[in-house]
Amino acid sequence: MKPRRSLTALLLAALFAAASVHAALVANSSMDADADRDNWPDAWPAVANHAGTWETEGANRFIRLTSPRPGALVTLPRDIDLPAGTSAVELGWNQRITNLDPGAQSGDVRVVIEFFDANRQKLPADVPTAYYRENSAGWEPKTGTVTVPSGARVLRVTPALVRVQSGTLDFDDLVVTPAAAPTPAPVAAAAPPIARSGQKFPRVEVPAKGSMPDEPEQKQYWPPELKVAGNRLVDPSGREVWLQGVNVPSLEWSIKGESVDRSIVTAIQDWNANVIRLPVKGAHWFGQGKKHNTQKDGGAAYREIVDKAIRLAANRGAYVVLDLHHYRAPRPEDVEFWKDAAARYKNHPAVIFDLLNEPHGIPWETWQKGGFVEEKKKDGDEDAFLSEAEKRENKRGFDSPGMQGLLDAARSTGARNVVVVGGLDYAYSLTGVLEGHALTDRTGNGIMYATHVYPWKKGWQKRFLDAAEKYPLLVGEVGGDAKKMTWLPANHQENVDTWAPAILGVIQKHRLNWTAWCFHPSASPRMLTGWDYTPTPFWGQPVKDALHGKEFPYPAKLR
Repeated sequence: MKPRRSLTALLLAALFAAASVHAALVANSSMDADADRDNWPDAWPAVANHAGTWETEGANRFIRLTSPRPGALVTLPRDIDLPAGTSAVELGWNQRITNLDPGAQSGDVRVVIEFFDANRQKLPADVPTAYYRENSAGWEPKTGTVTVPSGARVLRVTPALVRVQSGTLDFDDLVVTPAAAPTPAPVAAAAPPIARSGQKFPRVEVPAKGSMPDEPEQKQYWPPELKVAGNRLVDPSGREVWLQGVNVPSLEWSIKGESVDRSIVTAIQDWNANVIRLPVKGAHWFGQGKKHNTQKDGGAAYREIVDKAIRLAANRGAYVVLDLHHYRAPRPEDVEFWKDAAARYKNHPAVIFDLLNEPHGIPWETWQKGGFVEEKKKDGDEDAFLSEAEKRENKRGFDSPGMQGLLDAARSTGARNVVVVGGLDYAYSLTGVLEGHALTDRTGNGIMYATHVYPWKKGWQKRFLDAAEKYPLLVGEVGGDAKKMTWLPANHQENVDTWAPAILGVIQKHRLNWTAWCFHPSASPRMLTGWDYTPTPFWGQPVKDALHGKEFPYPAKLR
């Protein structure tokens, strides 16, 4: 027994006492053995770039990973064969983090747990990854039980330094033992208890036509303020809040909206939604623009419609995601919108800011930090004879403030509301967020990244599930229609009858926040057959079932 490890040894002994009837797959891997005398512990792979060393501390040996340069990726993957039929494993190890500087791009230290089949194909598994951005208080033991997905034959444990400015991870005493599968935690109800607990919300009649009567603020029913904690949203007491609801559209194309208030109340009262995503148009907000706009009041009436929508939702304990609904890239005028809207709803507990609907067609660097966005190249080849300044003048485009610029604009008002930030590929892909382009929020309640998922979007794991291990996610738009989209080849689109239960199963398994598209009888994918709010059988009914707590099975394979 090593003196410095007496407490650690006791913890590990307690962890594995219940599994003592099983032979350990990796037993007391203190990294002391070196049978081939290569000055490296047996069964452990070498580390690239001389970033790994085998250290001695008293009588103990351990592996040390050290970042060789700012932004480097240092990994130590250890593959462990699993006997057929293994349903769960208990893991334990010791780690120590020193001299850590995460850097401006939010690097971290992590230990990743993954599973693979006999062909080394990665399998989906509900294994949260812990991310560390501070030094540890000496050696720290880590323990836990992990369910093994069906068909898994290899467990991979990977200590890693990910894009840190500098830092060291010491890793030792890995123990892996087969175990009985843990009893699964019950799936949270569609409307999380924290959003409605102990409240009797006023139920009102929804008229068959026309508008809902207005009502004053009833703050005793408002939901609690949200903040980001790890990859979850929590209330001020630290309890998780799981947002599940629908998109109520039309204010992005109509200055008066189409049954917006009726739809909000129906979605909350009858469909059990606890969040409404509300798309709005910046030009309408300020009473600007010509197409579909006849406002003479500078947008005052339009803003009052949004005020009423938020009031109706908040009075029923639900949240509103205010979505600035346009595409491509942040524009200079979006900064003014968010300064105005954020000041208006500053620290309103029910309001979340969705900075830009669907970015696309720009590099991640521009998405994050801004830059010139060209809208259309100039015809002809005369640019070959122009200076760089003249070329830029000839281009049609705009200087984008980037998503960070929009976030900073909202924060400049003192608003701490949680913000939603959609990725690229029409807000589908979040790969760049994990590759150094995450935003920085120093004064607010945090960032929730957004993905929009439709039946033609592939690569779920890489495009958004990897990000969901680190950040809270909002699946801001999700849906499928019985009629496939005409602007895409039909064979590129999965049938909604198989796709809908698969995506709902993934959302529920990973507890992703989500707002289904679309709570409208004509905006596809349609959830409604008409303004009587009858759900469409192909998408509306599955959504309504999920919001009322029906559990959908996790798909056999991810898309």
